[in-house]
Amino acid sequence: MDRREHKTGLVDQIAQVAEPLCRAENFELVHVEIAAWNRETIVRVYADKPGGITLGDCADISRQLGDLLDIHIPALGSYRLEVSSPGPHRPLKKKQDFYRFKGSKIKIETRVPIQGKKKFTGVLEQIDDAFVVIAVDGERVEIPDLQIIKASLAGQ
Repeated sequence: MDRREHKTGLVDQIAQVAEPLCRAENFELVHVEIAAWNRETIVRVYADKPGGITLGDCADISRQLGDLLDIHIPALGSYRLEVSSPGPHRPLKKKQDFYRFKGSKIKIETRVPIQGKKKFTGVLEQIDDAFVVIAVDGERVEIPDLQIIKASLAGQ
């Protein structure tokens, strides 16, 4: 197993531990990532709830999740846990994220060029089983789900 596969496996394991905790506390687990900084492993967990997540919410999740990770994922070793709001550039990962943010300005990056481009910023207009449609400079662009490698809110 190479480093990337190991990291992806750990992210999946962390999400499997964090998801039930977030659900029990009425939060949505938005995203999990692992980063390295100064030879330190940083586990970042982004959570949200209707009306937004507070600093107290982040502290509560962090305390509980830290204990759960120590018990359930000893292979993680030494790490620093950061729990925060996804912020104004929240990633859109699940189909339900696209439905939730219909009408919002988003950014999408694709695997292959569509209409000669791989990066788009526009208003999310339509969501279907197999694609999303965004309005970019007055033009509608249909982007197949399978071609989306990264999507996020564009902020305000």
